[in-house]
Amino acid sequence: MLYPQENGARGRLELSGVWNFRLLASEESPEAWRDKPLQAAEPIAVPASYNDQKDLAAYRSHCGWAVYQRSICVPAFWQGQRLVLRFGAAAHAAKVWLDGRLLCEHRGGFLPFEAEVTDRLTCGRPALLTVAVNNRVDSTTLPVGNEGGTAFFGSDNPGIPSVEAAKAHRAEQNLPNFDFFNYAGLHRPVVLYSTPPAYISDVTLVPELRDGQAEVAYRVATVGTGSIEVTVLDEQGKTVAQAQGAEGTLHIMQPHLWWPGKAYLYTACIRFGEDRYEQTFGVRTVQVDGTRFLINGKPFYWKGFGKHEDSAFHGRGLDECLNVKDVNLLHWIGANSFRTSHYPYAEEMYALCDREGIVVIDETPAVGIGMGGGQNPYTHLQIAEHHREMLQQMIARDKNHPCVVLWSLGNEPDTEHFPEAARAYWTQLYDLAHSCDPQNRPVTMVCCQNHYEKDLTTRTMDVVCLNRYYGWYNLPGDLDAACYALDMEMQFWAKQGKPVMLTEYGADTMAGLHGVVPEMFTEEFQVEFYRRQNAVLDRFPFVIGEQAWNFADFATIQGPMRVGGNRKGIFTRDRRPKMAAYYFRERWHSFPDFFDKSAVPAGGAAT
Repeated sequence: MLYPQENGARGRLELSGVWNFRLLASEESPEAWRDKPLQAAEPIAVPASYNDQKDLAAYRSHCGWAVYQRSICVPAFWQGQRLVLRFGAAAHAAKVWLDGRLLCEHRGGFLPFEAEVTDRLTCGRPALLTVAVNNRVDSTTLPVGNEGGTAFFGSDNPGIPSVEAAKAHRAEQNLPNFDFFNYAGLHRPVVLYSTPPAYISDVTLVPELRDGQAEVAYRVATVGTGSIEVTVLDEQGKTVAQAQGAEGTLHIMQPHLWWPGKAYLYTACIRFGEDRYEQTFGVRTVQVDGTRFLINGKPFYWKGFGKHEDSAFHGRGLDECLNVKDVNLLHWIGANSFRTSHYPYAEEMYALCDREGIVVIDETPAVGIGMGGGQNPYTHLQIAEHHREMLQQMIARDKNHPCVVLWSLGNEPDTEHFPEAARAYWTQLYDLAHSCDPQNRPVTMVCCQNHYEKDLTTRTMDVVCLNRYYGWYNLPGDLDAACYALDMEMQFWAKQGKPVMLTEYGADTMAGLHGVVPEMFTEEFQVEFYRRQNAVLDRFPFVIGEQAWNFADFATIQGPMRVGGNRKGIFTRDRRPKMAAYYFRERWHSFPDFFDKSAVPAGGAAT
């Protein structure tokens, strides 16, 4: 699905702004408002989560349907064009009506969907657009909900008579089986765009390097009849390659390569009849070679973070100002990468990372795939087909972004207690990712803290990505024991012959809390935690990277493990640096993005 553009052939009408809005009670049906104005409507901003826009518990903790509504009008000069209504994301299920007629339905809260409305709209005449969204998470959704009624990282002390009685009488709850707030609403832009009747529907670009030149295989999908011309421009607007036809190869002599921290973008200008589309791309290669991760043939070392789309007021809503701020903080601290934990991000962020040379691990919303209590999640949860759809849609959306160099199938599933079932489930997705990606990028699945010897899945991935909390959730506060345990596990991974990186490790830290002795929750402990554990990682040549958890503090549901959210950020939620930010800034600026770690003496990478 192409990102909507505005050019000489295409129009784009932003529907961002203040819409009418109403939360629905559990007994109310959204269909009641499909063809008439909302009664008792309140203003709500789009794009943004609705949860924090009004200071009421009903907004913060709402579960179920909510309805957005506004009038839309197509400009008269779009007459004769194909018209499409596009949603960047709607969490987690959506129904869309136009003048009372059902236009489309969609599942999944982190990827775009669209519907053609050429025959539904009359240019110059207003129409009523009604959008219902449902934020419920359960055993059929991604991310997964906890239908047992127990909060993630919490306990309801099952078996105590008074507790069980209270649970039976409390208000309905819809709790996540994941450790971030279940923000809801129209999180990304809603756009009405136009194309000519015969139009370009998709573009695929696959760069390769051969004998000092770039060979870019291309494929253009179209609807209707017409000839196709492709022209490649460099950053100065100079033509460097041309071709004709729906598919072929573009040859770029002496290409400028796309490098982490030194991005270079070409633009493929596609003409098809009256339609036009411009697709940026970078010339770069990605592969795994033994225990090394290579970009353009050079061993890359990952320095960065797990991250979240999360900010005050907007919640999970797109905030392009914040995206620019975050990328500049990545540059400031010396980072070169992040993971889209735990869902695909807004397309605007990938475009920014393409431009700024930030490397991205692109992750599906498959988080919370673990039941506990002896239940097999691979038979209990009804998510397999939905998971496949999300993976395919993510790859189709993001396939041309040079910043994306690694696909993540999901985060922290149970791969220990049902090892054979887990391996069968994730192997099918691994194969699907490779078959769907025209660039055939490496594939991973991010492993939770587990009995790694029993886990048969993680070791089969192209890159082993580990989330480890020695010294926090395990062996809390005892950094001597934590480092011993981390070292012992690394000895196991040394035998597997795979590149390994830590995609999460960290400690909750209250900004401004200090202690002469580094103890848990102080800023001094966070620095000491990373200093000690990074010293362990530096001793192992197969460790190809470190991504701290988390880039910034973020919102979670309330619970005894969280004080105003998850406080593991290296930055506060409003992007103020903690002491650990200065530690990482010194560390990450002290060694390059590219080096062969196997050739560096123990500890030499972080001097």
